[in-house]
Amino acid sequence: MTESGLLEAVLDRLGSAVAAEAFSGADEAADWPRGALDAFLKNGLLRRAQPAQVIECRGCEENCFMPVHVFPAEGGRPARAFIACDRRDDVGRVAVDFRRLEQWQATGGMIAAALARLLEFSEPAPADGGQWHLGVLKGKKHNSPVVLMAGDNLMLSLAGHAVPLVDVLTIEENALALDKAALIRLVDNPDGNGEDPEARRARLKARVGEEKAKGTKAFLQVVADEEGISVSRLKQLTSAKPEPVNMWSDLAASPAHPSSKKIKPQH
Repeated sequence: MTESGLLEAVLDRLGSAVAAEAFSGADEAADWPRGALDAFLKNGLLRRAQPAQVIECRGCEENCFMPVHVFPAEGGRPARAFIACDRRDDVGRVAVDFRRLEQWQATGGMIAAALARLLEFSEPAPADGGQWHLGVLKGKKHNSPVVLMAGDNLMLSLAGHAVPLVDVLTIEENALALDKAALIRLVDNPDGNGEDPEARRARLKARVGEEKAKGTKAFLQVVADEEGISVSRLKQLTSAKPEPVNMWSDLAASPAHPSSKKIKPQH
């Protein structure tokens, strides 16, 4: 497995995991490419987690997953870990190397933070229903908020597009890279069908609520800047009332009606 293949496997597992949280154990990491674990830790894709409490037993060929019992150091004896097999009479107690209990954790928030660094954004807001608002990406013609979404897989949502994260995020030679140029092209070519007015209103109201709950003083200005619009336009978009109709344009589009008033002949 290559580093890129490992990254894809971690992202796929994380996207489908409950609460966007996944673990990798020492037995699994032993088969990773040399240096991959250090690279993932360095780039913020993994962090050390609490020792595993259940691992694969090597006491026989059945390889059951069993709970691990730990005896702390006592009376000059070192700490010990073992599995007590209750499924076979010929196995009993199986010693466990403490190194096999090591495990590492990946979360959606960690991936969001790594993406924010690559895009030169500030620290992303906490998750909101499996979504992380990373910041606003500026293109040559347009701007768009970038949102990391967890579902069946991890996706980036921007300018009406939904992009699988594995399509734009890579790691090679211990370096994490994001295809920012591809994202900017999407920003400059928005998909008008990606977000209808009601969906946009709901999203903007949610963002305003997030900033307000965080205690941001200029919460309206923050969200308006993200969208590349004015505060007054933001208020209009988040209002429950429909935008006013331009009566003059309607009149101009209507067929002319003959006047009932007779024109007085001039002499």
